[in-house]
Amino acid sequence: MSINKIYYVPLWLNFKSMKIAIIGCGNMGGAIVRGLVKGSVFRDEDITVSDINPDILSAVKEEIPALKTELDAFDNVSEADIVLLAVKPWLVDSIIDRIKFRMDYERQIIISIAAGVSIETLAKSFEKHSDKYHIPTIVRVIPNTAIAIRKSVNLIATENASDEQKELIVKIFDELGMSILLDESKLTAGTTLTSCGIAYLFRYVRAATLAGVEMGFYPEEAQNMIVNTMLGAAELLKATGENPEKEIDKVTTPGGITIRGLNELEANGFSDAVIKALKASKF
Repeated sequence: MSINKIYYVPLWLNFKSMKIAIIGCGNMGGAIVRGLVKGSVFRDEDITVSDINPDILSAVKEEIPALKTELDAFDNVSEADIVLLAVKPWLVDSIIDRIKFRMDYERQIIISIAAGVSIETLAKSFEKHSDKYHIPTIVRVIPNTAIAIRKSVNLIATENASDEQKELIVKIFDELGMSILLDESKLTAGTTLTSCGIAYLFRYVRAATLAGVEMGFYPEEAQNMIVNTMLGAAELLKATGENPEKEIDKVTTPGGITIRGLNELEANGFSDAVIKALKASKF
């Protein structure tokens, strides 16, 4: 751990060291753990990871020695300021049932990355399993798989969260990519653009790579050109904020090859297919 690491401590924690308990160390949970240790919010020793797979825990412990791990146990949940549920949606209720007696609902923040499990459902689960009146601050986060390289788009919705808590959650997930606070009613639609959307972009890369091979390139050559073209296009739009049609016009000369390709895409329903795919993913 770097000695230059600076830790962010929110006022509502009275300047104590932040602690987080992450339940689940699969693809997403593991990526979050590895991202957090590179960030500025948590010290490695203040992160606890629980999982049912000893091999996964051994691997992450070997990679991050100061990390605390628990095999199918939640002893450190009571000490955490944030409890992050990184398990499959159908496991959420049973996990809440196991951690309910260890939690301080007035102090702790609950974060769930379980797709399709609403804040209302989470709140009802805590209410059902709790003998206390107070329901915790609940946060839903929808990341995408680029979280593995700290480039995720993270959609965030909150319930019962103060402005300071929202600021903290955004800071945590900004270090894993970029964060967008939304009303929960927009999460499903947003998920189609960011979480499902990354798969649609990969499918374009695959299709374009196949075309490149047909035109004489090796797959690695074609994919390298396509991926870097996508990166450049994305950075261009991000930097300029222009409507993509304006950038398209810059490379579409009368009688040129680009317009022929664009017309072929539209003749085969490209835009319509994209719109229908995104709308289909919403339900």
